[in-house]
Amino acid sequence: MRLDDFDPNDINVEDQRGQGGGGGFGFGGGGGGGGLLLGLLPMIGSRFGCGGIVVVLILLAVFGGLGNLGSMFGGSQVSAPTTQRAGTDVATSCNLTPQSKSACNAFQSAENTWEQIFQRGGKQFQEPKLVFYGGQGQSGCGAAQSAMGPFYCPTDQGVYLDTSFFDELATKFGAKGDFAQDYVIAHEFGHHIQNLLGTSEQVQQIQRRGSETEGNAASVRLELQADCYAGVWAAANRDRMEPGDLQEGLTAAQAIGDDALQKQSQGRVVPDSFTHGSSADRMKWLKRGIDSGDPAQCDTFSGAI
Repeated sequence: MRLDDFDPNDINVEDQRGQGGGGGFGFGGGGGGGGLLLGLLPMIGSRFGCGGIVVVLILLAVFGGLGNLGSMFGGSQVSAPTTQRAGTDVATSCNLTPQSKSACNAFQSAENTWEQIFQRGGKQFQEPKLVFYGGQGQSGCGAAQSAMGPFYCPTDQGVYLDTSFFDELATKFGAKGDFAQDYVIAHEFGHHIQNLLGTSEQVQQIQRRGSETEGNAASVRLELQADCYAGVWAAANRDRMEPGDLQEGLTAAQAIGDDALQKQSQGRVVPDSFTHGSSADRMKWLKRGIDSGDPAQCDTFSGAI
């Protein structure tokens, strides 16, 4: 995808890389215990599979360790990366690696697109921030761990990214190409849109009041809507898409469906434990956003998915 280079004067970026990860425990959102449990996610995933991780994440959310994170996928799937140095300003942080620059370009493109959509709808837009970290970091929702994958924290309106995830996406999940990476950023930006529109809060209420199964079902609808919003962004920038981009995005969506991840980690699929949606559903809603270009077509909360 041919995106313009970011404008360092028009993008909010923070860089926690190279901080050693010491602050990854006991901060933000009252989540000291959350940081410790998140550090154990890889072990929990290997022993109990995605189902065990889901239970831990639910407990963390209930007891304040995580707040309401919108992550790219459920469960622990990402390896610990090599610690990188941090940039001293927006320009150096974004240009630190090719992946950092790609993330900044996609982030600003998404920001420009959604700001225009909000203006046309007469709604107030608030700019989020992109936060780079390596291995461990800190967010307003608690500890940031690379094992969580990219995520959005509504408390500080930040999209958190360890760029080593892009390597995992290509090598471990077979989702290669720049558009696959752009889809990741656009999906997390979709969670910011849900936060601004109040959708995230509605899902939190369902999760607090309902059963675990009801909470998971609401989470699936939230994640599929974020996929659709990612498609809306792509549709608004259709003239910048290149041959093969659509397939790259669909391949990424398929690779990180709950059923695909559960088969990979535990050899069986448990639909009631889905938190992000099946591969088929993730591809369906991403494509719906791309085909329609209309946020109104991303209503995953009305009727069947």
